Amino acid sequence: MQTVYAVMDALLPFDMFRLQFMKNALLALLLLTPLLALLGTMAVNQRMAFFSDALGHSALAGAGLGMLLGITNLPAVLVAFGLVWALLINRINRHGGASADTNISVFSSTGIAVGLILLSQGGSFSKYSSLLVGDVLAIAHQDLLALAVALVAGVIAWLLLFNPLLLTAVNPQLAHSRGLRTMLVEDAFVCLVAIAVMLSIRWVGVLLINALLILPAAAARNVARSAPQHALFSVLISLLSGIIGLAAAYHLGSSVGAAVVLCAAGFYALSLLARHVFQISP
Repeated sequence: MQTVYAVMDALLPFDMFRLQFMKNALLALLLLTPLLALLGTMAVNQRMAFFSDALGHSALAGAGLGMLLGITNLPAVLVAFGLVWALLINRINRHGGASADTNISVFSSTGIAVGLILLSQGGSFSKYSSLLVGDVLAIAHQDLLALAVALVAGVIAWLLLFNPLLLTAVNPQLAHSRGLRTMLVEDAFVCLVAIAVMLSIRWVGVLLINALLILPAAAARNVARSAPQHALFSVLISLLSGIIGLAAAYHLGSSVGAAVVLCAAGFYALSLLARHVFQISP
């Protein structure tokens, strides 16, 4: 890591990046935002914009269950619970009768309610309140390796799943006729989103994870003319939002996650304007 820090000192001669926690925060955002942006393109294409919100809210229930069982490894508890929750949502969406947005809303509200009940017992919620807003400035250099591995694994999974998932979203009958196991593809996608969300939640926060996942992808879709452009623009917007948001939060003394989301919202507004000016078809 010392070599990485030395390179950053040479490339980033700014006062704020003389602080190691700011270096760690920048590296974390450079690793987190591309992964969330790529997954966001798939979520937007699948019309599952609120799915990550339900998963984010379920993080509180996962943390509460871990506390109840005496499990101290919070990331492992969150990932395990997130996988079960995601697959359950997917199954109910297929066979539950109600619309997908209704089912997701039910799971979202249930997850946060269960989490608050479990975590508030005995006044212990204060220990987990950081899950609500996250704190990327608290990330340690040991966590960066895990994020790097998650990014590489996530990109590989995205490359493998993107075309089958896009075909499933556009024409399920054609996908089935070509031998695609559409339910397996959908389950793999929701599991991938669950892992990414639960690994990111400690630094992004329950209240902001859905916005960071969806806003760059939604902005990119407004100006992209093809699927490759959608992915590329989404990653670029997400990276820029992360960098600008981190710098703005440092100078304003505000929340990094909120600043990053507001930057992404600004890019979304610009993308709407660009689509209107250049008459880009949605």
